[in-house]
Amino acid sequence: MCGIVGYIGKRDVAPLLLEGLQRLEYRGYDSAGIVIAGKSGGFKAVKAKGRVRELEARVPKRFAGTTGIAHTRWATHGAPSDVNAHPHLDTEGKVAVVHNGIVDNASELRAKLEADGAVFASETDSEVITHLIARSQAASLEEKVREALRVIEGTYGIAVMHADFPDRIVAARNGSPVVLGIGEKEMFVASDVAALISHTRQVVTLDDGEMATLKADDFRTYTTSGTRTTATPETVEWEAASYDMGGHDTYMHKEICEQPDAVDRVLRGRIDDKFSTVHLGGLNLDAREARGIRRVKILGCGTSYHAGMIGASLVEGLARIPADSEPASEFRYRNPVVDPDTLYIAVSQSGETYDVLAAVQELKRKGARVLGVVNVVGSAIARETDGGVYVHAGPEVCVVSTKCFTNTVVAFALLALHLGRIRDLSVADGKRIIEGLRALPEQIQEILAQEEDIKKLAAEYAEAKSMMFIGRVRGYPVALEASLKLKEISYIHAEAYPASELKHGPLALIEPAMPTVAIVPDDSLLEKNRAAMEEIKARSGRILAVAHREQEKADHTILVPKNEDELDPILMGIPLQLLAYHTALALGRDIDKPRNLAKSVTVE
Repeated sequence: MCGIVGYIGKRDVAPLLLEGLQRLEYRGYDSAGIVIAGKSGGFKAVKAKGRVRELEARVPKRFAGTTGIAHTRWATHGAPSDVNAHPHLDTEGKVAVVHNGIVDNASELRAKLEADGAVFASETDSEVITHLIARSQAASLEEKVREALRVIEGTYGIAVMHADFPDRIVAARNGSPVVLGIGEKEMFVASDVAALISHTRQVVTLDDGEMATLKADDFRTYTTSGTRTTATPETVEWEAASYDMGGHDTYMHKEICEQPDAVDRVLRGRIDDKFSTVHLGGLNLDAREARGIRRVKILGCGTSYHAGMIGASLVEGLARIPADSEPASEFRYRNPVVDPDTLYIAVSQSGETYDVLAAVQELKRKGARVLGVVNVVGSAIARETDGGVYVHAGPEVCVVSTKCFTNTVVAFALLALHLGRIRDLSVADGKRIIEGLRALPEQIQEILAQEEDIKKLAAEYAEAKSMMFIGRVRGYPVALEASLKLKEISYIHAEAYPASELKHGPLALIEPAMPTVAIVPDDSLLEKNRAAMEEIKARSGRILAVAHREQEKADHTILVPKNEDELDPILMGIPLQLLAYHTALALGRDIDKPRNLAKSVTVE
């Protein structure tokens, strides 16, 4: 859940590393550090609790060198502090390591190392790796790292420097992303292409169990057992400008406003008007195989799980295949029955979410067919799955997901339409859904045009200590996601319930100080939703409705353009993204970097 960046070449390394760390700030962190190989030999390190700007302020003006590694840390072992920040050096200052992940057997290894005379400076599990490498008697840095990795249990993405081998950086991956950047007589290593994109778009992504040696004019990859592997650089489709704010005050606001264009991208080139269906060439699933699917199981975490809930509804409604969504973090621990007739779909914005990746690996081990719905080309989940759909949302820098959630749901609509037309969905219904999909970008723009009105509503509700979100069937996942957005960035306690469950407990919470946000689409359940609002008003509750027409029982109504019933959830969530944003803004929150959270969760 943290960031790595490293460089070896001819340029002054400190500014490059600090710039890379700033590019990785969106991943979430609580401390940062940098170490470089000095021109006269030895290492120079600076570490700081807090933001990269605190680290930058501590870096001396004379901090010259052409090789270095840097890190942003999100605490797992040991509180945020200067000492616990990475990079970690051994007692003699000859080995420097940055590490993403968790060493599960750190306590056991630490006890053995301390008994052997090692002196630890920090409380972290990561420092264990440094001392293991430092104590190795192997002749090469690669073998020293390999020996250390043999005894480590857990996940890691690491970059290592050694004073005795000043011409190289060694990197390794197991469960935590590591990307190499290939330049002209210079090489980069990072945990995310965001740190590299200003300098190179040629990248190599390491697989689990793979290592790399980086020199200024060369690189090579190999397995942790030493077998050479073939690495062909790929070109990153995103540009450096994609990571800029583009005139917005926050990345979240920029990404909310980018949704019309983002949705247009995920649709572009995929619609087949002739047969009222869509082309999804990356599925690697022919029509005969698709007709053999008896169930669809969607796995994701957080926002991806909510997108999967809407996706399951779309698959059931359009393809008439039983479908459900489940948190990947729960699925992988309950010894699930893996059915050969079930299609499993893994959902992850980053394509690196550890719980989702681990579920994919378990399913593949048991012979399941697994597709991926991800935003990052070449990510671990994209490589591990049998096929899938890229959502083409573009880089999403804010910790909380907005445009990627929307694009993921649209991708599920495409998949559901594809499966439906292979099965029993009529040409007329296929055409109806296609027309609805094409209408989405303009309708999203209509919603965004209401921002000033939504901002005023947010000011009214920002004083609430708790809020409730309700919806039925298609509206319930929208309520869950809106509730999550509010608590993520405003820190207001929020809960979501099916509107049908109010009488089974949640009504006890209703009072004037507890506002309710009701998702009220103009569909067959309209009167049922109105009845739920009647119950809330009877108990003096305040109501903000998100609906296709004014709701008399609501204190306020945000109007959303009507689309097809199946696609309405895509639109109904967008004003609630703005509501959460402006509520957090009114409360003075750090919107792009909410407390305690990280963008890409690559550990359990």
